[in-house]
Amino acid sequence: MTIKKMLLLGLCVPAIALGVSACGSDDDDSSSSTGTTTAMEDTGTTDAMAAEKDIVATAQATPDLSTLVKAVGAAGLVETLQGDGPYTVFAPTNEAFEALPPAELARLLKPANKAELADILTYHVVEGDVKAADLTDGQKVDTVEGGQLTVSIDGDTVKINGAKVVTPDVATSNGTVHVIDAVLLPQQ
Repeated sequence: MTIKKMLLLGLCVPAIALGVSACGSDDDDSSSSTGTTTAMEDTGTTDAMAAEKDIVATAQATPDLSTLVKAVGAAGLVETLQGDGPYTVFAPTNEAFEALPPAELARLLKPANKAELADILTYHVVEGDVKAADLTDGQKVDTVEGGQLTVSIDGDTVKINGAKVVTPDVATSNGTVHVIDAVLLPQQ
């Protein structure tokens, strides 16, 4: 089942990283977090070790993706991004979210804006396991949200809709994460 179909079914899942339900109930005790880990760029682990964690666990283990983790929980996408995949996620850093207009992130995280937030986040997701080496200059990539991303490559610099890939090819058990320096917004 695709992410978009799961969203349309009104999937309510616990926001594991936040310890609260993405559906507004705080009494779901099925969400838990285990252990403390460090940022993926600081661990020095091999790709095989990193690939033992799914996309959500990888993001949870990366302090610079904590805002993304919070947003994924608020949008009800935790369980979906823990699914089999494979998925490729272009993951904005905390600094990328801070660059949004003032109060925009707070607005998007409100339960009333869950569908809009889900659209924005699924615009960062591509079905399949896409590595940096698979991308070509000028390539158009279809997103789960239904839009397209444009790849630009200049030497060693890869950009997705103008957002620079700052950490490419982070292996997970259900796909690949490319950390980017901006939040991508679907065309209105």
